[in-house]
Amino acid sequence: MTAATTEPAPVPSLAGFTVGVTAARRAEELGTMLERRGACVQHGPAIRIVPLADDADLLDRTRALVANPPDVTVATTGIGFRGWVEAADGWGIGEALLAALGKGELLARGPKARGAIRASGLTEKWSPPSESSAEVLEYLLEEGVDGLRIAMQLHGEPLPDVVEALELAGAEVVQVPVYRWVPPADLGPMDRLTDSVLAGGVDMLAFTSAPAAASLLARAAERGVKDELVEAMRGPVLALCVGPVTAAPLEAVDIPTLQPARSRLGAMVRTLEAEAPTRARRLPVAGHWLELRGHAVLVDGELRSVPPTGMSMLRVLARRAGRVVTRAELLRALPGGGDDEHAVETAMTRLRSSLGTPKLVQTVVKRGYRLALDPGAGPAPTGGHCV
Repeated sequence: MTAATTEPAPVPSLAGFTVGVTAARRAEELGTMLERRGACVQHGPAIRIVPLADDADLLDRTRALVANPPDVTVATTGIGFRGWVEAADGWGIGEALLAALGKGELLARGPKARGAIRASGLTEKWSPPSESSAEVLEYLLEEGVDGLRIAMQLHGEPLPDVVEALELAGAEVVQVPVYRWVPPADLGPMDRLTDSVLAGGVDMLAFTSAPAAASLLARAAERGVKDELVEAMRGPVLALCVGPVTAAPLEAVDIPTLQPARSRLGAMVRTLEAEAPTRARRLPVAGHWLELRGHAVLVDGELRSVPPTGMSMLRVLARRAGRVVTRAELLRALPGGGDDEHAVETAMTRLRSSLGTPKLVQTVVKRGYRLALDPGAGPAPTGGHCV
């Protein structure tokens, strides 16, 4: 191997990877975090949020709680609790709602929910250190809930296990789904994202809510491509979820998921940063280190963009590194197929130009092409090109 004379400039940790974002709320925030780390982001919202002012179901449940105040109210999210109170203000029953909730105890699942309760002029009785719904449930069951009326403020994602456990223990649970989620009005972006996954154009799919995961699978079933989508997500496409509740619809169909230790967007992105290097393949080729990512490669730590046709051929060559791959085999790997082997020669010329080092791929006269693997180069270096 030829020793590098200069240390290559670090490239972003997610550069060369394409991440599909299925979120509706905070999609821009998540997309920005991913793009700052070099990812190419494709947005295909799988859900949309029903505006609070138009949510007749929320209005009906709010009026019912004002008329019959709960003994306990559980605030699961800060934004959800604030939105609920603001919506009630818009309907002219904001003060009545706060008065009704103030007659009972308030529990906050985490610090943001606790802050929203206090900002409304109320005071919480208890909040779990773990910020988990499971610990809230454990606390309620230990205190005893038989005969109690409990208002459970939700934020898009249902908590069926928690609700069922409380009802089995004798409580009446009023679920208050703030920011109800329904399928998107325009299905085009979600369908295009699914098509990109099936075509091999997406490396990771990011989910921030269980309804989005369920909606993507349901729409794929309507289009007759659910089996193909599930197969892709069991294999080359990584399913990244913000937490276990979000992951549930995927894991129900045996799709493995990657989750952060804490259910936060920032933690989710950092978890992906740690995982991404394991999904790249590094090979010693013609005196250089070649790293294959989703839609780009690194040559000695320098990021090189490669056209889709070039990446398709490069993946085939890498799978058989050092061995000859015929033009016919490479032709079958090209998007769109065809029967003109001249297309392989044209694509190979562009690939070599993209790599910037033509000798990485050798022409074997009358046989095909091979990746010029250095079999005795030793293990690939790690950590030098990621930030």
